[in-house]
Amino acid sequence: MNIILLGPPGAGKGTLSNKIIDKKEAVQIATGDIFRYNISNETELGLKAKSYMDKGDLVPDELTIDLVWDAFDKHKDESKEGKIILFDGFPRNIEQAKALDLGMEERNQKIDHVVYFNVDEEILIQRITGRRVCTNCGATFHVTNNPPKKEGICDKCGSELIQRNDDNEDTVKNRIDVYNAHTSVLIDYYKEKGILFSIDGTNSPDEVFEEFLDKLGE
Repeated sequence: MNIILLGPPGAGKGTLSNKIIDKKEAVQIATGDIFRYNISNETELGLKAKSYMDKGDLVPDELTIDLVWDAFDKHKDESKEGKIILFDGFPRNIEQAKALDLGMEERNQKIDHVVYFNVDEEILIQRITGRRVCTNCGATFHVTNNPPKKEGICDKCGSELIQRNDDNEDTVKNRIDVYNAHTSVLIDYYKEKGILFSIDGTNSPDEVFEEFLDKLGE
């Protein structure tokens, strides 16, 4: 089963992904992780992506799509065997969505469901600006919603927690504006295909997961 998690930054896509992976047979394909992996391992695609990112430019759709297929093709047989493949952060626009449809068709597969996270902008800003990330293991906390036992220290490994540079309010608002301009149109695109369902992203992670299972009929 192939599922797209669609929603603005801070909506809870990553949190739901982690719960699905923990509770079900699932694999996450997240563009942020794909970029970081390929850049750190200096793959051919990663070096191409880095050349754009170093200049502050967006990675072109064609290259992003190549990176996604490179990751998906390592797991595509697992989807046929019953595992869930989760697309998180992709597609981001209509061009990427159409390329995803075409690539799926070429692989005799399809997108089964699109989960849309419905969350107010004020809540998104509060969630993201309060997020703190471990400098060592990458564990994520929140100053009010999920605080560490000791302020500024990771519960899991004891390393320092920091606020990412792109988690400040001005940057967050810009990221939401970009989402609204390019990605939100995908709601209608997938609604017309009859595969989109909405989830209340303001609920707790456990409630979101239960609603996800309910909408899937499980």
